Amino acid sequence: MNSILDSRPALRAVIDQVAEVTGYLWQKGWAERNGGNITVNITEHADEEIKALPAIAPVRQIGKTLPHLRGQYFYAKGTGKRMRDLARQPMQNGAIIRICPDCASYEIIADEPVMPTSELPSHLALQDYLLETGSTYKATLHTHPIELVAMSHSERFLRPGEMTRVLWSMIPETLAFAPLGIGIVPYKLPGSVELADATLEQIKEHDVVLWEKHGTVAVGQDIMDAFDQTDVLCKAANIYMCARSMGFEPDGMTPEAVREVQQVFNLPTKRPS
Repeated sequence: MNSILDSRPALRAVIDQVAEVTGYLWQKGWAERNGGNITVNITEHADEEIKALPAIAPVRQIGKTLPHLRGQYFYAKGTGKRMRDLARQPMQNGAIIRICPDCASYEIIADEPVMPTSELPSHLALQDYLLETGSTYKATLHTHPIELVAMSHSERFLRPGEMTRVLWSMIPETLAFAPLGIGIVPYKLPGSVELADATLEQIKEHDVVLWEKHGTVAVGQDIMDAFDQTDVLCKAANIYMCARSMGFEPDGMTPEAVREVQQVFNLPTKRPS
């Protein structure tokens, strides 16, 4: 069967990177069964032939109007699909979708009529915001990092800024590679518009957002960037838990040490455009 990726090496490279990351998610235990999802803006790779492709499934509603997505193209993981399968066959476990002119619906154009993730409203709301603000970020990643989800079961770490403070203090690299910390969204029904709206508010200040008792959403230049930021924060959480399992509350870096790292390495205090 022919694929939209045939004779399009740049687009294939994007999808191959998605497949690589999904393999990492499975290996880390962050993607049980069909857990997690991915969306990547591939509009820059949509040539005239791709733009002329007809829909291969009925038009579906997003659930909200997203005006900056008109004419945009995305790769999206399929609903009910496993990350471990996507790692081997990305175009059989995901699809290319096109946003319709009404900016409130989408259609699948390739390779197969695989329904996108149930979290698509959240992903597309984030993508709409990124385009509105002129961001160069193209990827959104939702996954279930074990240590970060575990921390969200504690009321302490749901307080504004507390989880970021602790994670930043575990190791200097967390500051360097996740300089915007982590936002917190109180529990909301998965796949709901309410969850999408709450996530959008947090993503205005953070590149990684934790959904209470559920998982994380990250945005990045590409899917590897989104994965790396999540991975760095989860490593810090793991260090914290290792210390706690040894019977003590870790001291962490002092606030002065944290500020020194931020100043010396000129780390951003808001997401770059």
